[in-house]
Amino acid sequence: MVKNEWGNSIYPLVPGHEIVGEVTEIGCKVQKFKVGDRVGVGCMVGSCHSCDNCINNLENYCPKMIFTYGTKYYDGAVTHGGYSNTMVVDEHFVVSIPENLPLDATVPLLCAGITVYSPLRFYGLNKPGLRVGVVGLGGLGHLAVKFAKAMGTNVTVISTSPSKQKEALENLGADSFLVSRDQDQLQAAIGTLDGIIDTVSAQHPLLPLLGLLKSHGKLVILGIPGKPFELQVFRLIQGRKLIGGSMIGGMKETQEMINFAAEHNIKTDIEVIAMDYVNTAMDRLLKGDVKYRFVIDIGNTLMPSS
Repeated sequence: MVKNEWGNSIYPLVPGHEIVGEVTEIGCKVQKFKVGDRVGVGCMVGSCHSCDNCINNLENYCPKMIFTYGTKYYDGAVTHGGYSNTMVVDEHFVVSIPENLPLDATVPLLCAGITVYSPLRFYGLNKPGLRVGVVGLGGLGHLAVKFAKAMGTNVTVISTSPSKQKEALENLGADSFLVSRDQDQLQAAIGTLDGIIDTVSAQHPLLPLLGLLKSHGKLVILGIPGKPFELQVFRLIQGRKLIGGSMIGGMKETQEMINFAAEHNIKTDIEVIAMDYVNTAMDRLLKGDVKYRFVIDIGNTLMPSS
């Protein structure tokens, strides 16, 4: 969005769609929150409230959904995100953060967390004993491993980087690790997975992933590569396999995800930075030099002052 790579950025742009803090003021009709509450805001701040999606708690699929930043609000103003000192939000699009969750390690759950939690539940990959693959071990991937393990599944991390094996198995608790460029490893794992959560945004082949699925297996795509995928349909019909997608989650499910994270002590692996470090952080992000999410301390409340 900063570089207008999707072609829809409106400048000046104030990014930030994973936001936590404390309520400092409430409107006279607010009922869910009070001053001092620990709260969070994710990817959206508005919807129509009347379409089928909204009625079914799927505001994230509302045709008139309003993103947290860079989108026209009801009054015509452009929404500004979390790279700011304060923000005003409709209470419907605010979630409560339980006391046992640290704010800094919780904030990425509001996009990355719900992005992996929702498809695990929707596609039935949350049942204990199922074998679930996670492609990519980054901001989304490491949370997919944590949520899938907390749901009781057997998790296989699939990565192009052999160097991530120790991290996946020892630090994140995955059960097995596959190097996607190792044909022998892929061949040995054919037909072993009930589902795969694919978090990679870079261009990559889907055919090897479909081969890892059992019959009736599901490949769920969460990343957005720059070019369309190539797909051999025969691999789908041979085994009645599915390819699906998913985008964040509705507000009810987002609160459920936060509560689940609190119950199972799921936190994001983060690096806290100051606002004046953000350009350097952007450069490091392009190089993959972050483990696994940068969190900006807007109010200078998390780090000692220098």
